[in-house]
Amino acid sequence: MQTQARAVVIGGGVVGVSTLYHLAKKGWTDSVLIERKELTSGSTWHAAGLLPLFNMSYSVGQLHKYSVRFYRELEAETGMNVGFSNVTNIRLARTKDRWDEFQYYAGIAETIGVPVRMLTPEELKEIWPLCETDGILGAIQHPEDGYIQPADLTQALAKGARDFGAKIHRNTVVTAIEQLANGQWKVSTDQGDITCEHVVSATGNFARRTGRMVGLDVPVIPVEHQYIVTEPHPAIVERRRQGLPEMGVLRESDSAWYMREENGGLLLGPYEKGAPCCYLDGPDDNSEYELFQEELDRLMPHIETAIARVPAFGEVGIKKVYNGAIAYTPDGSPIVGPAPGLKGFWLNEGHSFGLTAAGGAGWQLAEWIVDGEPTVDMVGVDPRRFGPYATEGYLIAKNEEAYANVFTTHYPDEERAAARPLKTSPSYDRQKALGAVFGSVYGWERANWFAPEGTAVSSEELDLGADVLTNENHAPADDNGIIREKWSFRRSNYFSHVGNEVTAVTEGVGLLDLTAFAKMEVSGPGARGFLDRILANRIPKTRGRLALCHLLTETGGVRAEFTVYEWAPGRFYLVSAGGYERIDHDNLMRLLPDDGSVTLRPLTEAMGVLVLAGPKSREVLAKLTRSDLSNAAFPWLTGQAISVAGVGVHALRVNFIGELGWELHHPIGMQNVLYDALMTAGADFAIKPFGIRAMMTMALEKSYRQLPRELSIEYNAMESGLDRFVQPKKGEFIGRAGVLKALEEGLRYRFATLEVHGVTDADARGSEAIFKDGVLVGRATNGGFGWRVGKSLALAMLRPDVAVEGTRLTIKILGALHEATVIGESPFDPENERLRG
Repeated sequence: MQTQARAVVIGGGVVGVSTLYHLAKKGWTDSVLIERKELTSGSTWHAAGLLPLFNMSYSVGQLHKYSVRFYRELEAETGMNVGFSNVTNIRLARTKDRWDEFQYYAGIAETIGVPVRMLTPEELKEIWPLCETDGILGAIQHPEDGYIQPADLTQALAKGARDFGAKIHRNTVVTAIEQLANGQWKVSTDQGDITCEHVVSATGNFARRTGRMVGLDVPVIPVEHQYIVTEPHPAIVERRRQGLPEMGVLRESDSAWYMREENGGLLLGPYEKGAPCCYLDGPDDNSEYELFQEELDRLMPHIETAIARVPAFGEVGIKKVYNGAIAYTPDGSPIVGPAPGLKGFWLNEGHSFGLTAAGGAGWQLAEWIVDGEPTVDMVGVDPRRFGPYATEGYLIAKNEEAYANVFTTHYPDEERAAARPLKTSPSYDRQKALGAVFGSVYGWERANWFAPEGTAVSSEELDLGADVLTNENHAPADDNGIIREKWSFRRSNYFSHVGNEVTAVTEGVGLLDLTAFAKMEVSGPGARGFLDRILANRIPKTRGRLALCHLLTETGGVRAEFTVYEWAPGRFYLVSAGGYERIDHDNLMRLLPDDGSVTLRPLTEAMGVLVLAGPKSREVLAKLTRSDLSNAAFPWLTGQAISVAGVGVHALRVNFIGELGWELHHPIGMQNVLYDALMTAGADFAIKPFGIRAMMTMALEKSYRQLPRELSIEYNAMESGLDRFVQPKKGEFIGRAGVLKALEEGLRYRFATLEVHGVTDADARGSEAIFKDGVLVGRATNGGFGWRVGKSLALAMLRPDVAVEGTRLTIKILGALHEATVIGESPFDPENERLRG
């Protein structure tokens, strides 16, 4: 075995072999794969082979699309049959909510180029004659979908990788992984050591054990998944004899199972509640082609619904039950990208739909490793989206929850309950007593909205109109057993309450807890120069001034957004989105100079943030501080250290809602003193707590951009309309050349704000397709109702020629076409008079 390689991939399942293939295809032909046993001997061999294109994630959807199309090309390239059966895939809808989900997904599919066909029950019956259609509202079909033979696919990838020059070492066990002083990695095996620049962990069920070799707590724990294969059925055998086409993969989402033909019989794969995590410490060292004892009792509710839908399934005997491990993460999406805190170590793990994602994940990871950035926005699968809070107990609870909810309707406002509350700010109980309905971001509890006393959702409102197994359509009941929130793709029960919060802030004053913000101090003699070199905006020379600064990719896309505030000489306080804490802070770490002139100090859990906002906010704050809060003494976009009710805070005159106000950054242990003082002082002004949903609708009215919606590595910063925050004339910074190139060659997209007409109960959410004269010209990135302007709004990335104020367009929302008009940016207070007030 050679002793040097450019990259070493650990793991010979389909994900690892795809990664090797794509690295070699990118020119890294001296890459190596190490597999402890035989290729596919972990989880790949017992996979059901499905290739579901359906995915509610924009980024994961693109990975799946690439995979399915790539596998066809691979067969032609290598001359090896990958066993791809393009039988299509059909998903059934039994409830109106499920049909809304399918309509919403169709918008995602249209914008990423995945064909979807809507079916009537009659059309379904023509394709799947063995399927009963009672109770079916409709179905969607993916014409390009189907299933594949896992082992055949993996061997074709292996041949392709070898043809490019890469090497595969089977029956070779990795015993240790060590980073050397020069930054390279030494991978020790029972066959010798290999030194390399990059290591990719694609070890499936062994992910946590592999991670421990380098000090990583990889947020992956497998869950048991069972599927049943029947004996041949006469009707299916007869169809085969007559040369009739194979019936497509059938999914009854509302009963949480999939079904397809298998050797003249049927294959049924349920996703049941109660499936346990497994391999908590990893499989046995000698594990190979391993299965667990079947547990059919857990599957009975699904078996019964399958027999009702496809009676033929109950008419033949069971041939085999497979119960194998599938890797899972807390949100069900894989982890693909750099390992936090380790340069040159990469993760391609946690694939619960490994065959579908393997091609795309290998493709994008190779782009990332070789070129420094992926070409698809990978935030939704970035390993750093989870933090140190994702311990074993958390993973068990969340991964089992993710498995049980694979087929549950994925509402845009859903908030899953397992392992919560986990991280809470000190004022959590106070907010809860005021009616807060919480969501979660990066482990933190945040108030989404506040339910007035007596708010409850009746059982009639929660009725889905059908007796289905996947019936989770509401937030968990509160401590008194009362359900406060119903989830929906449409305006739900909290809609008017959010509007009331907006009104309270707009007319008076409100208080919002944003402690979950990510916070970092950057200090040292080289701090200013460091920030100036990596960020696109100018770093303010006057201490106390605030700047919104973006970290770009080399091509000019947006990686991160920071509020930068020099709160002491040579010490800069950076604030960014809470959900991006580990991503943003890890990116800063990777960019640090080697000379020790810059120091990073994480402050997220040391500092709390309360936002006081509204036209009465100055009067409230004035009751608690001696500091001069006038415009002359404390202008917009500045920060000062002041005392508020005896608490030393850094007050930043900035917010995300477009009203007069201050962010009060304070020692987290003093939060309750500050919270109580603000609520007491604000009582004379009818102060109200408000939540994230009110903040977001107000941000929408200001056309404020967000990651990963309007700000993304896929859009140049100039396409996202960041002209005033990107300063090419200041000198070199990361992405400057990419910005100038885009300006010279012409922009592909333009950010725009739309007024959507004729909306009654379903606003845009983001990912809706937008048309001009029937031609797709862009996609919505955000949307909702603007309470201050009284209009349904959408933000969008459009073809430049139509992103002109006054242009009439159409937008498809849940299958219905609505007229829309491009309007000016910031439909509420476009001159920022209220912010400056």
